[in-house]
Amino acid sequence: MIRDITLGQYYPADSILHKLDPRVKLVTTLVFIVALFVNNSWVGCVVSTVFLAAVIRLSKVPFKFMVRGLKTIIMILMITVVFNLFLTPGDRVLVSFWKLQITDKGLRTAAFMAIRLIYLIVGSSVMTLTTTPNDLTDAMERLLGPLKKLHVPVHEVSMMMSIALRFIPILLEETDKIMKAQIARGADFESGNLIQKAKSLVPLLVPLFISAFRRANDLAMAMEARCYRGGSGRTKMKPLTYVRRDYIAYAVVAAYLAATIAVRVVL
Repeated sequence: MIRDITLGQYYPADSILHKLDPRVKLVTTLVFIVALFVNNSWVGCVVSTVFLAAVIRLSKVPFKFMVRGLKTIIMILMITVVFNLFLTPGDRVLVSFWKLQITDKGLRTAAFMAIRLIYLIVGSSVMTLTTTPNDLTDAMERLLGPLKKLHVPVHEVSMMMSIALRFIPILLEETDKIMKAQIARGADFESGNLIQKAKSLVPLLVPLFISAFRRANDLAMAMEARCYRGGSGRTKMKPLTYVRRDYIAYAVVAAYLAATIAVRVVL
């Protein structure tokens, strides 16, 4: 389960999506997330499905590797679907037993929420799998640049977000090592009920937190040894510049957003 989390990982490949400006991919991800919650019809879901399938195809990232991250949200997905299924009132009752009812609106809401969560995870994974942490930091810093006039530490905020995202796979790998070491010493993380499983994770959290603080301290010392002083006066080794394919990508994203809004207005 630990290895199934793909968020924060980078998958090297020679694709047009990897070559795009990271600002384009960040804006596309935000537009895609907004469009998911704008959709309120099955036609809109079809439009989002076609767009997401095309993006996955262009990324050249194996589909099995990309959907592997969905295993980690199965429990959240089930809870969301169940709550929307049984607690959403509607005009017509489809199934009724005891004090629980499944209505037409509840079934529709549960289906839409499941699709949105799945597409949200897959869409976000596409961005992180095709963008290095350094490029992601530069993209966020450039997009948030206007906030500098309001004295917002844009570079520092972007750096912290990028480091946090990059530490996800590192901490997951560390968790996997600690679990294997404790299993070799007789620890049991599988048997028992939910409460017992939660208690068995306590010996895992202590060394994990110690390792996380140690890595954070090592990173801070390394940045200080290299005279890191934030974003003021810093230059870029690889400055971000738009090329023709980036403008084409923006046009495609704008067309997708327009199609999503048009479907919502018409239907």
